[in-house]
Amino acid sequence: MAAALEDEQLSRLAGLHGVATSYSPAPERTVAVSASAVVAALAALGVDASTPDAVRTALAARERELRARLLPTTVVQWAGTAGPPPAFAALPPGTRLRVETEQGEERDGIEGLPAGVHRVSATAPDGRTGYTHLIVAPDRLPAPAARSHGLLVQLYSLLSRRSWGMGDLGDLAELAGWAARTAGAGFVQVNPLHAAVPGTPTDPSPYRPSSRRYPDPVHLRIEEIPEFAYVEDQGRVRALLERAERLRADVLDKGALIDRDAVWELKRQALELVVRVPLGPGRQAAYDAFRAEEGQALEDHATWCALAETHGPDWHGWPERLRDPRSTETARARAELADRVDFHARLAWLTDSGLRAAQRAAREAGMPVGIVHDLAVGVHPGGADAWAQQDHFAAGMSVGAPPDAFNARGQDWGLPPWRPDRLAASGHAPYRHLLRALFRYAGALRIDHVMGLFRLWWVPVGSPPTEGTYVRYDADAMLALLLLEASRAGSVVIGEDLGTVEPGVRETLQRRGVLGTSVLWFERDWEGDGHPLPPERWRADCLATATTHDLPPTAARLTGDHVDLRDRLGLLTRPVTEERAEATADTAEWLALLGSLGLLDSPAAGPPGSDEEAEIQGVYRYLLRTPARLIGVWLPDGVGDRRPQNLPGTWDQYPNWRLPIADADGRPVPLEELTASPRLRALLAALREGGPA
Repeated sequence: MAAALEDEQLSRLAGLHGVATSYSPAPERTVAVSASAVVAALAALGVDASTPDAVRTALAARERELRARLLPTTVVQWAGTAGPPPAFAALPPGTRLRVETEQGEERDGIEGLPAGVHRVSATAPDGRTGYTHLIVAPDRLPAPAARSHGLLVQLYSLLSRRSWGMGDLGDLAELAGWAARTAGAGFVQVNPLHAAVPGTPTDPSPYRPSSRRYPDPVHLRIEEIPEFAYVEDQGRVRALLERAERLRADVLDKGALIDRDAVWELKRQALELVVRVPLGPGRQAAYDAFRAEEGQALEDHATWCALAETHGPDWHGWPERLRDPRSTETARARAELADRVDFHARLAWLTDSGLRAAQRAAREAGMPVGIVHDLAVGVHPGGADAWAQQDHFAAGMSVGAPPDAFNARGQDWGLPPWRPDRLAASGHAPYRHLLRALFRYAGALRIDHVMGLFRLWWVPVGSPPTEGTYVRYDADAMLALLLLEASRAGSVVIGEDLGTVEPGVRETLQRRGVLGTSVLWFERDWEGDGHPLPPERWRADCLATATTHDLPPTAARLTGDHVDLRDRLGLLTRPVTEERAEATADTAEWLALLGSLGLLDSPAAGPPGSDEEAEIQGVYRYLLRTPARLIGVWLPDGVGDRRPQNLPGTWDQYPNWRLPIADADGRPVPLEELTASPRLRALLAALREGGPA
């Protein structure tokens, strides 16, 4: 009896802090979370639940706090909603409201507030006071102005004969201009371009960055920086350009993997020369304005970069006082390293400028959307954001995913989660400023694992992913801020909602105008006969595509090469004959549907993949038959590349994130040949001829 009461109290305490004690991986199936995972999650939120007495004390304190609170820490008011938000309607009669608007004005009452994040103070007749952040946001983002198709590409893989061993922002602008003007493309979607953690070897994954707010200068096209033309030491410039040419030739002509560390070392040396060139008056004013606008966040980022050069890329190993971004020792180090701090701040500005230029080039070429940027789900625990914002992160926790049909052991992504309580107390400031920075140069933003706006699976560091639990975020606030910043920028938002999704999440996102992601091979009638979903039954509010960076290219799926690859690497959990038979049957079923719809010009008489190019065209013609608002073409599909850019479940067994785009024979294809490829041109022509639905 006592044990049952203790369990019930722990469950109540957890619920009051948004920590789950169970979850449902499938309808009519509930899995209990271990008590140790619940206790660990609560501890990361600053709540002691280590003993029954501690649970009772914490529960009583939380209930007292909620009873005494006049207002929650964050309130959302959706535009067009009649009357005040419920939290204000529930205030005692006679409560006085004072507002400090985002625009800096002070006023009484909340009626007629403009869009923005406002601070509201409430004073009740009995003298109690309360404060909240009131987010006034549009209730829905408008749909894209017109249906369009575009290209999906991992930027590093897109090398030209001008890039320094990996794709860069110059290549991105060239691709966007070509695709818009010759193929009528409406967008180009790229991988996250966030700043990486420095050091050799650098983690090549773009989904585990040092900072999500600031981009990585490795993507700069050095020759396009105005000051580069005025570098005095032309001997060093020539030497760097010769080394860059060798790096590029190693990848494009000799079959070497992309070496991000070597590319960055060359670009770093070039940038050291560039920053010695004085800025002209206009550019100096622009740089000064950027530093002023970014303020403390940029100072922190640049300081971390400077300290990392001296003490290593993981701040946990720095001298103790430097681990605190607000300590006097850190302030002293910032002053002593002022030149290096300025260097890294300058690189952030240059990269931000390059990203804006790429988006400008895309729009000027006629793209209605332009560049679609990707927001990773989190940051590296040793990186700049985790250091500068450590009071907002849950110490001792990592983000992942619970066990599911595809991974019985669950997943641990090694990313520290934000604390929802600290986010709310700050008006979600880190999240809000992150969005504002990204939307400066994003025609659209893809949000990786968009379900994380609602809840995240927290895993105690050192525990297996099975020993985690879900922790809930204020989804209303997270969505309101997303819509607010996207609407201000006139940008589209795409949520990556693949895999297990909590009931109601997709419906909520759709209602707010956030597009989903639909991948052809996963679109089956799962609630019916399990057959491929007819095109007319697809949802309209989505980006539809045939594959992603984590999945096999379409050519590999059609030919079964993806099964052979996983077999060679020992990743199969069943006999290869079973895997191959299932993959062949799956592909054949889809091709039969394409043939029945007249989407294959000359249906192959042989097995799947025997007329690969025609079948790939058929796959994308099928996507045009759906009502999807955006159609994404995986750029490597245009030249028959069979290699995935990332193979989940591998680390050093496979060259994840280091492969250039290649043809069916594995020969790297530079941008100049890619855009001249008859095969790619035919695929894009098929999409353009299909026309808007």
